[in-house]
Amino acid sequence: MDWSIQEIAKIAGTTSRTLRHYDDIGLLKPSRTGHNGYRYYDGPALVQLQRILLLRELGLGLPAIAEVLDRDTDTVKALSSHMEWLAREQDRLTRQITSVRQTIDTMKGDGKYMAQDMFDGFDHTQYKDEVEERWGKDAYAASDSWWRGMSADEKQQWKERAQKLGADWISAAESGVSAESTEAQDLARRHVEWLRGIPGTPTAAPGGDVKGYVTGLGEMYVADPRFAANYGGESGATFVRDALRAYAETNL
Repeated sequence: MDWSIQEIAKIAGTTSRTLRHYDDIGLLKPSRTGHNGYRYYDGPALVQLQRILLLRELGLGLPAIAEVLDRDTDTVKALSSHMEWLAREQDRLTRQITSVRQTIDTMKGDGKYMAQDMFDGFDHTQYKDEVEERWGKDAYAASDSWWRGMSADEKQQWKERAQKLGADWISAAESGVSAESTEAQDLARRHVEWLRGIPGTPTAAPGGDVKGYVTGLGEMYVADPRFAANYGGESGATFVRDALRAYAETNL
């Protein structure tokens, strides 16, 4: 069984033009082309399209998606990993929704806030294994102790600072300025200052490889769609990486 390009575009919430573009760049080939020139897609092609759309939602550009599809050829394994990630995100978002709903109810009711309930789902420990693997257990322990020692207001201020920095990066990237511009380099300076405030990182440790750490983080922002999403996707993360690299070369 197969479906026409118009049917798939409607079902998948995309356009025939997009599907034709995917065909032109070799990302998604139709299973057959009819005598009338129409493209048709079978089950395996739909699976490929599902993977493409999932990766797009993570912020990956089409070249990066092509690399992932070429590298991860075991489709069942790849989709299983993605499903596990989606399940974790679903659980985290559900907990956030519940905590925000409780806050709203409290504000409408007796005004007795329960700090331990207000930040459920805002879990900084979700990257524990990755941090320990990249920078060691001491690095995670130091940052974890620092985070847990902060008051609720201090945590909120830190999150707002990070969100403002991310928004400013996105705005600068969308404005079209170069990574070496004064605006971008000032953002890079702010970014490094923000990193210096996090215990356990090389930026906060005397004698640490700050230059290597900052440039390495920039590469990670581009490579990992979870981090790239903080900067508007792959193109925004690339702008951040290039600006941090330029700043590190001249200032670190």
